[in-house]
Amino acid sequence: MFRYGLGIRFFSLGSNSSRTIWDPTMSLQLNHSSLILLEKCNTRDHLKQILGQIMRNNLIGQTFPMSRLLLFSAITHPENIDMAKVLFEHYTPHPNLFIYNTMISALSFSTSQSFALYNAMLYAQVQPDKNTLLQLLRATKCIAEAKQIHCHAMVTGLLLKGYLQNTLIKIYLDNGNLELALQLLDHMPAPDSVSFNITIVGFSKKGYGAKALQLFHRMVNLGLQPDEFTILGLLVSCGQLRNVKLGKSLHAWIQKRTVIGSSNLVLCNALLDMYLKSKEIELAQRIFYQLVEKDIVSWNTLIAGCIRCGELQLAHDFFDQMPDRDLVSWNSLIAGYAQNGHYSMVAKLIKSMLANNIRPDHVTMVNFVCAAAEIGVLDQGKLVHCWVIRMKTKLDSFMGSALIDMYFKCGSVKSALTIFRELSEKDTVVWTTMITGFAFHGYGSKALELFAEMQKFVMPNEVTFIAILTACTHSGLVDQGIKVFNDMKEIFGIEPKVEHYGCLVDLLGRSGRLDEARVVIDTMPMKPSRSVWGAMLSACRAHGNVELAEMALIELLNLEPDKEGGYVLLSNVYAACGIWSYSDQIRGIMESRGLKKTVGRSNVSIDGVIHDFMASDKLQLPRWEEMQHILNCLNREMKGCPASTSDDTVLAGLFFPNILLAHNAEYKITFLRATRGTHPAPYPPSSPRPIMAVFSSPLTCAGTPAPGGLRKETADVIIAKLDDPDKALPTRFRPET
Repeated sequence: MFRYGLGIRFFSLGSNSSRTIWDPTMSLQLNHSSLILLEKCNTRDHLKQILGQIMRNNLIGQTFPMSRLLLFSAITHPENIDMAKVLFEHYTPHPNLFIYNTMISALSFSTSQSFALYNAMLYAQVQPDKNTLLQLLRATKCIAEAKQIHCHAMVTGLLLKGYLQNTLIKIYLDNGNLELALQLLDHMPAPDSVSFNITIVGFSKKGYGAKALQLFHRMVNLGLQPDEFTILGLLVSCGQLRNVKLGKSLHAWIQKRTVIGSSNLVLCNALLDMYLKSKEIELAQRIFYQLVEKDIVSWNTLIAGCIRCGELQLAHDFFDQMPDRDLVSWNSLIAGYAQNGHYSMVAKLIKSMLANNIRPDHVTMVNFVCAAAEIGVLDQGKLVHCWVIRMKTKLDSFMGSALIDMYFKCGSVKSALTIFRELSEKDTVVWTTMITGFAFHGYGSKALELFAEMQKFVMPNEVTFIAILTACTHSGLVDQGIKVFNDMKEIFGIEPKVEHYGCLVDLLGRSGRLDEARVVIDTMPMKPSRSVWGAMLSACRAHGNVELAEMALIELLNLEPDKEGGYVLLSNVYAACGIWSYSDQIRGIMESRGLKKTVGRSNVSIDGVIHDFMASDKLQLPRWEEMQHILNCLNREMKGCPASTSDDTVLAGLFFPNILLAHNAEYKITFLRATRGTHPAPYPPSSPRPIMAVFSSPLTCAGTPAPGGLRKETADVIIAKLDDPDKALPTRFRPET
């Protein structure tokens, strides 16, 4: 730096006595001292000094020195752009194409300024070249601007330039205009490998793997050789389509040209991801162990893939073997445990993150909230909410939806409403989550009111209609539900899908209108799915229609011959109608085919600690004798009530033998409130504080039979702090007046 400053001062002293005159006829070499100093300029002050020397040497008005100075000012640092603008506006009266391109490139951060300069260039009758349009494309922020440049390229004849066409294809693909990108490729006179690679990768990233494979076949038919970029896009497509056969062919192509693990790590990671998405864990592990060098992407890809395949413990084992972990590594494992309802492990991992000086981000905290929602324990949900506040996590629509869902599942409707009101921006997901929560708790009228209010701000989507139809189903609002279904297409222009028809069948079936439900199934424009036949089968069980139940089971078994839910439901239909011999025969068929009921899972919160157990466990829990005493008291109390003789009660047997739990929603709430004041001795004297037990069987989507054979309205049985009046319990399928 000292020598450079000395050179500047020496140059300043000698400039008056021997001024170098710029000769534009000379070869364009940087042989003038002022321009040579530009090569070593690294500060704004030095740039000003050099500019002063250029002005003193009368070079300021000459084209090449100004082009060189403008180029340097425009590309070195953003803070020098203002100087470039001053030079352009005041010292270049006749800018050439190079100067215009330089300034458009410098102003590419601003679409308006770039386009304004381009219009000035055309007004000055300076014809653009492909570089001009490429720099304008860099400045585009929306698809409309790209289309304008596309049209101007056609007018000027520059569209024939392959590089410009490839850039336009990429912009269209990135903005989701796949049809226009494909049209541009089709009209190219001689598309090259780069054109096809951009298109194949673009379609693969957007989830159109089949179309990407078609483009690959077209590319090969034109005699173009695939390269690493082509294979990269095809591997993504194979993973999406789970096309292991083609994936293995691509694997062979890679092996012919390189040794796995020794060269292109990006390609090897894509190969690893393809096998994992295709559920080929053994092949993926073989690729992973062959890698000579494994980067963090390799480890994260393997962990995320194992989680997708359901191998959570294997993913954790690889996580423990990682030499270095980043935030993505932690979030992948935390998300896996959160999706599987392992709240305790999620909390443990977050504490380990903090111990390793890795701060949880927004994704981490959302997964934490989702894990708390799965266990449905209110005090733990509030604790997680405190964590969210403590970590200063932004309360956006994503986090807001997760918190609302958590509080609804924990039974605190009031807290969910508070979060909803606090959100400054409510998108469709937030509104849909609120409607789903009201549906879960049986507040059909409130769900309809919220649905009407939602339409003032955002448009509902397909998921919203599933939520509102479910709310009507669980509240017995049949006519309102039918109207919502009809309004989907007539008012909102949304074509009902099979899930919506399943909700409609469930709505009609639960209310006893089985003939109308059958008509819906016979007239629906697509093939009925398992949810549709499951809804019909559940309705037949509820209303004792054996004939329709047998028909529904046949259709259900044609779709899912290896699933136990249909068998259990039909067995329960026979049992509810008193045909015990047929019920036993169905159970025998299940045993002969190796089908077993999915084991129910439940959680117990004792003194703020969550304990997980299943129906087949020995129930070796802390203070189990006290819990057994409470359950026996509840059982005796329930047996004395008329509702305990209902079919649901007889068929329940959810988790504990010799315990009958009523499922009727109205009876459940009434009984819990009565027990709060009249139970003789719900807790033994030795108990220091009440035990909160939450018992829940598997929940399924509307119309789908639960693995245990229970309808959705009877799938949740919650016994919670009987002395907590703020605890809201689901009261679904409650007829509203």
